[in-house]
Amino acid sequence: MKKINKVVIPAAGFGTRFLPQTKAMPKEMLPIVDKPVIQYVVEEAVASGIEDVIIVTGSSKRPIEDHFDLPNADLINNLKQGNKDHLLKELIRISEMANFIYIRQKGPYGNGTPVLSAEPIIGNEPFAVMWGDEFIYSQPPRLAQMIKAWEKYGGIMISGVRIETKDHLSRYGIADLDYVENGIYKIKKIVEKPIPDQAPSNLATHGAYILPPEIFKALKQLKPGKGGEIWLVDAINLLKKEGVPVYACEIKNGKYYDTGNKLEYLKTVVEFALAHKDLNGDFRKFLKNLKL
Repeated sequence: MKKINKVVIPAAGFGTRFLPQTKAMPKEMLPIVDKPVIQYVVEEAVASGIEDVIIVTGSSKRPIEDHFDLPNADLINNLKQGNKDHLLKELIRISEMANFIYIRQKGPYGNGTPVLSAEPIIGNEPFAVMWGDEFIYSQPPRLAQMIKAWEKYGGIMISGVRIETKDHLSRYGIADLDYVENGIYKIKKIVEKPIPDQAPSNLATHGAYILPPEIFKALKQLKPGKGGEIWLVDAINLLKKEGVPVYACEIKNGKYYDTGNKLEYLKTVVEFALAHKDLNGDFRKFLKNLKL
């Protein structure tokens, strides 16, 4: 079985839920205190053994490339003159975390299109996909848990997160499942955004995937589906019909952060600020003194 050492991170969306902020700045670059969302995604991938990070971009996404590049000479000189070597060291670390590859998305709108756009770089290898505007904070990392499960079962592996609030089930793809072993389930089908009372379980399957190279052939067969878009789940269902097993790996010791949603983004910033070593005391006092 080939090693998973490549991840595709789609980052070509318009970020319309955050306009006008995202008119010129990618939603993936929205800060969680002092790090952009997409850096958390990349750090998870690298901590899981990924070597090649393929970021699929669109117009106005150049700041992502700049962020993961080496700092320019002016910034280096400024940090050195200010005796801020610790910041310079951190910026260099970010640029050297992985081999970064950038490609432009081509084709119709939908979350399957950026995956297909990465085919020339992926070739005939299994690979991971992680969205660039959300992440799960867990130990061990979510993707590491998924890779361990995939190495045992193969097929397609999708991360699973329990949705404890019933009304929120209609936001996600919810899986109809057969139990395999602790935390691992075989997926019978995924119901996209079900009515809560009709949801087959409370396990949302989304956020991260391990896919075989055959997914590219399946994506090419698709016609635009719901909303006129090309959906990754439709290609996964095609492979499932052809006999490729599809599993859900329920992520342990983790919490999902939907930073593509305004309210959840703000909650994430507050939570991470409260845990930040330089801010937690003063910020906690500030929140306690608010007249709510």
